[in-house]
Amino acid sequence: MSVGISPPLQLAAGVRNSPLTTAYDTTSARAPAPPTRMLPSDFEWGFATAAYQIEGAALEDGRGPSIWDTFSHLEPSRTNGDNGDIACDHYHRFEEDLDLLVKYGARAYRFSLSWSRIIPLGGRDDPVNEAGIAFYNRLIDGLLARKITPWVTLYHWDLPQALQDRYGGWLDAAESQRDFERYARLCYERFGDRVKRWITLNEPWNTSVNGYIRCTEPPGRGSGPNACTPGDPTTEPWIVGKSLILAHARAARLYNVEFKPTQGGIIGASLNGDYFEPWDPTDPKDHEAAERRMEFCLGWFANPILLAQDYPAAMRAQLGHRLPTFTEAEFGLLREAQVDFYGMNYYTAQFARHRVGDSPVPDTDYLGNVDEYQEDREGVSIGGPSGIDWLRAAPGCFRKHLVRIYNRYKKPIYITENGCPCPGEMTKEDCVRDTYRQRYLAEHLDALVEAMEDGAEVAGYFAWSLMDNFEWSSGYSVRFGLTFIDYATLERTPKESALLIRGMIEQRMDGKSLQ
Repeated sequence: MSVGISPPLQLAAGVRNSPLTTAYDTTSARAPAPPTRMLPSDFEWGFATAAYQIEGAALEDGRGPSIWDTFSHLEPSRTNGDNGDIACDHYHRFEEDLDLLVKYGARAYRFSLSWSRIIPLGGRDDPVNEAGIAFYNRLIDGLLARKITPWVTLYHWDLPQALQDRYGGWLDAAESQRDFERYARLCYERFGDRVKRWITLNEPWNTSVNGYIRCTEPPGRGSGPNACTPGDPTTEPWIVGKSLILAHARAARLYNVEFKPTQGGIIGASLNGDYFEPWDPTDPKDHEAAERRMEFCLGWFANPILLAQDYPAAMRAQLGHRLPTFTEAEFGLLREAQVDFYGMNYYTAQFARHRVGDSPVPDTDYLGNVDEYQEDREGVSIGGPSGIDWLRAAPGCFRKHLVRIYNRYKKPIYITENGCPCPGEMTKEDCVRDTYRQRYLAEHLDALVEAMEDGAEVAGYFAWSLMDNFEWSSGYSVRFGLTFIDYATLERTPKESALLIRGMIEQRMDGKSLQ
């Protein structure tokens, strides 16, 4: 998950306090009426984390540095003065954390592997770190002993720094996809006898845009004042996007051809993206803008990965020759890399407005030539404010988002991330009594069930996150976790939402026990 995944949001002219905003109760959890359709008995649910955000042990047992190690130690700091050197110390405390999953009743746990803990230098001819393999074996075995299904993400943004230094990382499509394929092969070989749920990439949009235009994530290449190193934001994000798509395709094809027949698992990718409503619902241009904005985020990766098709036409029309093309051989690779599910990371929604006037679209535009707002033309908010500026609770848009994605891509959907920080958290007691989060989770689970009533196939749900952690550019200043972490002592304290989420799921399963 990333804080600040969207560009700085604008307020509509004449914004007023809206009924949607003021009615969002942050003092009590909601007890919704049971929906008419229930979750299936085999519905998978649990919690999600990412390696760099929780593991720590950055210099232990042969782990090599990743681009996030480098980025989080830059001066001046790009991460609020924080880094992941210790983080939640999950590397040493994972047994305690797995016991929390049992306490919360989780059926599944989504976590990522640290590429540089497994192959410190990252490359296909570089040595394997057996100590890293042993750690993940202990983690996987610990989950299975507790009857919790492991969901493994191969890449959650922490590229080995050695590959960035060696050939520019994701800017070199030929090298990066081959190194990723070897890394994936090693993971399938060492863990695939027990791991049956694989996610190749997490949010490739963030890697492409935040790393190569906005410079809020590594390697921070760009041309503006926030850039860490000089780069070309008019071309590099689109090059990196294609590299990630092809890396995914190689890893997915490899699994489909060589491992799935004997290991019997499933594979997919996790894509992020807000849902967009038209800023002015009476203006057809704003309806077009909302759709175009989603195509520039979701369609960019979903069309090739889910459909083995070219990028959306709106992207081709705006970006022209700057958007790389796929060869026939690459389309063949994408067809062989068919995925089993759509992994959706969803947090919030926004309004899109077409840009007024005839001024040329800037070459650095990555939104689809639209303006984004959290309030519509009438000043009505998309939802209740959370504990971070870019996230407002919009469960009704979540319902629409699920239906739109399912109708377009026709794959079972797993919600691989969903969650929020609470407003007004000042003390540990504030954090533990997280009534805003309880309401957020309840309403989004309701919306999920309602989307199923509308015809969407949703097979699982992962709350972000199991614990408070290093939230990327925000450091430790924002808490998305359902477990409170005291960063001075590393003590874990369950928040009320963690203890209630099992009941929320059971209620939507018609009271059927999750045992």
